[in-house]
Amino acid sequence: MNILERPLLIHQSEYAKKLRPLLPKEAFLPDRSKIVILITNVMILVLGWAIASYLDRWTWYLLPLFLPLALLMGNSVVVLLFSTHDLMHSSAIRSLHLRRVVSLLGLAMLWMPPTLWKVVHNREHHNHTNSVTDPDRNYLHEQPNTWGKWIQDQFVPSLEVHPLGLVLGMGMAWGVHTFRNLTSVLFFNHNAVNYVPAAFTVSPKEKVAIVGELLVIISLHFSILCCLEFHPLKLVLSYFLPISFGYAGVMFYIYTNHMLNRMTAVNDPLVNSISLRMPKLFDLLHFNFSYHTEHHIFPGINSDYYPHVQRLIKEHYPARSHYILDASEAWRLLLQTPRHYQDETTFTTWSGKTSMTCPLEAVSKALT
Repeated sequence: MNILERPLLIHQSEYAKKLRPLLPKEAFLPDRSKIVILITNVMILVLGWAIASYLDRWTWYLLPLFLPLALLMGNSVVVLLFSTHDLMHSSAIRSLHLRRVVSLLGLAMLWMPPTLWKVVHNREHHNHTNSVTDPDRNYLHEQPNTWGKWIQDQFVPSLEVHPLGLVLGMGMAWGVHTFRNLTSVLFFNHNAVNYVPAAFTVSPKEKVAIVGELLVIISLHFSILCCLEFHPLKLVLSYFLPISFGYAGVMFYIYTNHMLNRMTAVNDPLVNSISLRMPKLFDLLHFNFSYHTEHHIFPGINSDYYPHVQRLIKEHYPARSHYILDASEAWRLLLQTPRHYQDETTFTTWSGKTSMTCPLEAVSKALT
């Protein structure tokens, strides 16, 4: 596509500047209720492990009764990430030390040191969304075929992903994402690392903090395994299964956030991000995380006001409302398109033999 034919991109700050005066002041006040919700879900996990400590005494035919609790625990893993995500974008916790403790508690089940999250998500991803320097984007076809790129190709929903790889990936891809970024900054910490989509660096102080937080996380997980007595049945039902459920829930949102979108040199959330139409129950449980484009315009806003932001976008940018998709439609499109960028607006397969225009690009052309 000729550069003159591309749609005009608008920077995130321009949307925020125009829409902020139209939102109530309450939307930008700290929302401390998420701290209570975070602690509540930690308690759900602790309760689940306490019950699981007796599983070896259950008659075998009663064991399926634990599965609904495992699912509830998995949802708690999702809630811990999303509540911590919101808290780390806001000023709800003003004390630096308390914020670090709460965020560490919230991200421990995700094996994500809060300092690393602050760098990779708040600093890198939000400022460079779906650009060539975004560590959360699809790999470029021209990038080396490293182990990181290969694993993502096997796990991520795409035109050629194997169903078994997709199922395994739903429960494991978050771990790969964390491991990839952790090793990149702890072992190398330079921009030439080639097994991540886009390398980034951390300061010496941040590196020390990441190591310290990682050691605490390892200790917490080891303590859980000790409480479960390393019993295979207890570990499968109350540790690995809930974590897999939680990671699968998280990855469903993450896969649909940006992977269907074109790359953008200008950080335009209405072009490089997608919001989903989800059942209201999921929006209630997951802090309106489906309103992801709205979040990228106002990262620090109370998530209860994302629907209000969406209404304003529809009113003031009606031609750009194509960024909202039904969850089922977004998933269908992911499974019908390749996952590597051939160029800014084109997806291609691992081999490069099959290429397709990003599915939202046809709509974006109408913006010119």
